[in-house]
Amino acid sequence: MTAGQKQKSGGSNMNISQEGLSLIKKFEGCKLESYKCAAGVWTIGFGSTSGVEEGMEISQERADMLLLEDVEVFEEAVNNLVEVDLEQNQFDALVAWTFNLGSTNLKNSTLLKVLNDKNYEGVPEQIKRWNKATVDGERQVLEGLVRRREAESLLFTGEDWSKV
Repeated sequence: MTAGQKQKSGGSNMNISQEGLSLIKKFEGCKLESYKCAAGVWTIGFGSTSGVEEGMEISQERADMLLLEDVEVFEEAVNNLVEVDLEQNQFDALVAWTFNLGSTNLKNSTLLKVLNDKNYEGVPEQIKRWNKATVDGERQVLEGLVRRREAESLLFTGEDWSKV
């Protein structure tokens, strides 16, 4: 599908493009040795958690494969929850957002309601609202999340996000 083409996401099976994967990779980073994330969960590669244990090591090739496996879950969530037509860049931004925040947050978000009401112009603002995380028991705006949400918003609107 070329830029500017629209495809029905809900009920269809869109897949993330290299552009969307690039955004996820940039903001997730890649670690080939298991580590505990901020939430205390064992993680490896580009944020994979399934079956990860202390002391694990993987190759870059395995990290890339795990990312594609993990992304499938979030592609499915976006495909199932979004009821309006999406351009590839919009789908990519939503999958990247959902990869970071989870399918339940997408399902229950005002972002999804705004999008499914065909208010495409309102989506970037909704994306940017999700810039907080709990640090030491307190909800705080995190600069890394501000940057990530800005990049996802730019990708959603088809603009260059790579310098964010």
